[in-house]
Amino acid sequence: MSELRKIILVDDHDIFRDGIKALITQKLIGEVIAEASNGKIFLDILPGLNPDLVIMDIAMPVMDGIEATQRALELYPEMKILVLSMFGDEEYYYKMIQAGAKGFILKSSGKNEFEQAIAQVSQGESYFSNELLRQLIVKIGHKKPETRKKIEDRYTITDRETDVLKLMCSGLSSAEIGERLHLSHKTIESHKASLMSKTGTRNYIALLIYALKNKIIEI
Repeated sequence: MSELRKIILVDDHDIFRDGIKALITQKLIGEVIAEASNGKIFLDILPGLNPDLVIMDIAMPVMDGIEATQRALELYPEMKILVLSMFGDEEYYYKMIQAGAKGFILKSSGKNEFEQAIAQVSQGESYFSNELLRQLIVKIGHKKPETRKKIEDRYTITDRETDVLKLMCSGLSSAEIGERLHLSHKTIESHKASLMSKTGTRNYIALLIYALKNKIIEI
């Protein structure tokens, strides 16, 4: 049997932490090696623990998840953080991405999605739940459009890159996008890397949010 992932839970609700811990233990997803009810306690207990994954709430007393994530990653840049989100947290997503979080999932998500998110983020991949993406598309879609042409001229987003972005915003993986566009996985990853370079974003989640906010694509 492979070694279990070492996980730290950071959330100010005891009952919610107990539920996540039970899920992680029962499904053999990992081992919860520590818990914290706010960002300050998390930072205090962090030295020497070397977790494979931190599951981080956003809104907490004393120190919130944004500051805790930023400080933790300044000390441990390779740490992987999965953010727990609630409806209405959209305004904090970009701040958490800028702080260095790798994944986002709703607190109300099902067990299978939690398992998928934990697996992907602990392996160094990004994860953004489809429900959160739908929320973001709806919320941004109601805002006043910005000047799309000016943004595209500045970054010279190609037609093929626009195709890739649209499919990313539909929740498709690189393999699924490649199949849809009849391109290799390597080519899709190259397009994504080019898009992140042109937009100055650090990961796929930041790229999606940037593209939607700036009306580079329309959904």
